[in-house]
Amino acid sequence: MQQALSSSRIALVTGAGSGIGRACALALLAEGWTVWLAGRRLPALQETARLAGQAAAARVHPFEADVGEPQDVQRLFDVIRATHGRLDLLFNNAGIFPPAAAPEAVALEDWQRAVQTNLNGAFYCLRAAFALMKTQQPRGGRIINNGSISAHAPRPGSIAYTATKHAITGLTKAAALDGRAFDIAVGQLDIGNVASDMTERMAAGVLQADGSVRPEPRMDMDAVVQTFMTMARLPLQANVLFATVMATRMPFVGRG
Repeated sequence: MQQALSSSRIALVTGAGSGIGRACALALLAEGWTVWLAGRRLPALQETARLAGQAAAARVHPFEADVGEPQDVQRLFDVIRATHGRLDLLFNNAGIFPPAAAPEAVALEDWQRAVQTNLNGAFYCLRAAFALMKTQQPRGGRIINNGSISAHAPRPGSIAYTATKHAITGLTKAAALDGRAFDIAVGQLDIGNVASDMTERMAAGVLQADGSVRPEPRMDMDAVVQTFMTMARLPLQANVLFATVMATRMPFVGRG
């Protein structure tokens, strides 16, 4: 039933060449969505498309683009508009985690790269999605921003990543307000310790707030995918503004 409902719906997933972006894109494709895969590495996007299988071949569109470059984002949205005339779902997922460092030791290029990808890139995509969703017929759509546990509390040595993820929370709140009159639902998915390439070091041991180094539990990717799909499937008259999905035993709640 869900596949029939989703067969004509158009989605864009940024950072779709690996990890959370790839897993969520594959879930959308499995339910019949047409999905545009955006990222900087075309071979990785093509591998995501291959993993979707032959049945999805006509509905998956890899597109090489750096979301931190406004001209790349505009080019991507121009193609989506020309091909479909609409966009029903944007998953603002692309992001990077710079090397851990104390504030005075953060390389300026690492700071600028984090801001350019994590914040500017999310805004560029959201901005273009608003322009399309406000004018398409029927009007409206859904935007899901990938936040982080760091949107609530920092880890040691994570000032660039944490600052950008706190900024995503502001982006989500302001866009949800501005989108209200145009049937644009904007929400945020904050994720903690999903098993992926980015979190492999956590299983071996990661610096804690008390100065110790301890391994942290991680959760399966499917938990993130299920949460994301719950948000994506909602009718536009309903919105999950913020959702947090995290490994149950990770040291987040409390003083640890």
